[in-house]
Amino acid sequence: MKRGNPSLIGIVARRIVAFSLLAMAIQIGVVFADYWFDDDKLSVLMLQQETETLASYIQLRDGTVRYIPDHETRERYLNRHDDGGPIYLRIRTAAGAIIYSNCTTECAQHFLPLSVDAPSFWKRLIAPGKPFSVAGGQTFERAGTTVLVELAILNDPHGFMYSALLHEMFDSMIVPMTLLFCLVIGATIWSIRSALQPVAMAAKAADALDPRDSNARLPLTRMPQEIALLVTAVNRMLSRVADLIQSQKLFSSSIAHEIRTPVSIAKMELSRIDDPRARNAERDLDALTHILEQLTSLARADAVDPSAYQRASLSQIGASIAETIAPFVFDHDKSIEFVDDGTPPVTVIPALVENMLRNLIENAVKHNPPGTRIILVCGPGPVVSVEDDGRGLVDLPEHHEDLGYVKSSGQLGLGLKIVQRISELHQATVAVDTAPERGTKISIDFSAAAGA
Repeated sequence: MKRGNPSLIGIVARRIVAFSLLAMAIQIGVVFADYWFDDDKLSVLMLQQETETLASYIQLRDGTVRYIPDHETRERYLNRHDDGGPIYLRIRTAAGAIIYSNCTTECAQHFLPLSVDAPSFWKRLIAPGKPFSVAGGQTFERAGTTVLVELAILNDPHGFMYSALLHEMFDSMIVPMTLLFCLVIGATIWSIRSALQPVAMAAKAADALDPRDSNARLPLTRMPQEIALLVTAVNRMLSRVADLIQSQKLFSSSIAHEIRTPVSIAKMELSRIDDPRARNAERDLDALTHILEQLTSLARADAVDPSAYQRASLSQIGASIAETIAPFVFDHDKSIEFVDDGTPPVTVIPALVENMLRNLIENAVKHNPPGTRIILVCGPGPVVSVEDDGRGLVDLPEHHEDLGYVKSSGQLGLGLKIVQRISELHQATVAVDTAPERGTKISIDFSAAAGA
């Protein structure tokens, strides 16, 4: 299965995600290295975060400032030595009154004397290297009282260093960068959608373009500059195509007009010759004249002036055609009947609709045996149909992209090509109902033209 073209928004979004994740990884690595290789900064961060956690459990109960930790915190700070080293904790007021302590002589060894005023923060190194062995403290205002939370950690038994590092990375890097990443990708996708909206409008306009319309162009309104260059090039190409089509129209129309006169002269000379071969030549010239008339009709259908559209009655057009073409039908031993079931006004080019009906009736005459009955029906509604009780369309045309319509017998199906082209100009739909020896009914629905 052939994969579709990738979306520009998808391409840009994937690249933004990839480069943003790469930038986040690099920045996290830089920050991690900055803290990891700076023991002083990392140990200060560890003490600050852990003392802040401990200070959150200091509360005022019954008029007394107390330290009331949860079960998990209480178990963590039990004075155990079997998992790396001890952790000593002491909480006192600025005046030196002890609120909580899990040590005796160790407190005097590692912490500040009780007589010393509580500083905002202090730290000293007990032993160098990792895992950390440090002591320090931080002052907080809790329950209207200034308290100093002091902590001595020997060999970091609970991995406070890693917890502090991850906490800092998450709070200072991952969360803000993730928010920034979401905002950037959202703004980028919104910007691309807004910038490509004129491109989508141009694509819809391109689908609606008729290349045979000499004024068909793609819009450049609000188009991004880079894409406007492509649209301008396409418009130049459409201009060249319009010139080429116009040349073809002029050629087909001119050649049909120029050949008609010598063909008429040749037929006049042949009529004076009393020979069966002259009659065969006359029939061949009649066929050539018919083809030339169809080519001229097709060229006219491709050179439509929008001002030629007007409100008209399909019933009046049908009645006029039936009256005009009746002698031709009777000369070929066929009959024609006109039925008017009522039609609403439609916006059409009357001359082209007449040409279309004439082609359908001529086809019914030429491709059916003598005695065939032809009925031209207008209505009910904006519909016209040509029906016969002949042999049916046993030689249906096959569409060929290079040659137009070619019948399976090898003859040009220009009449049906003209009908199709005129129907397209009026946004009408063509329906064919046919069967061998049962006849053919071709209906054209002008509903779109009725509301135009």
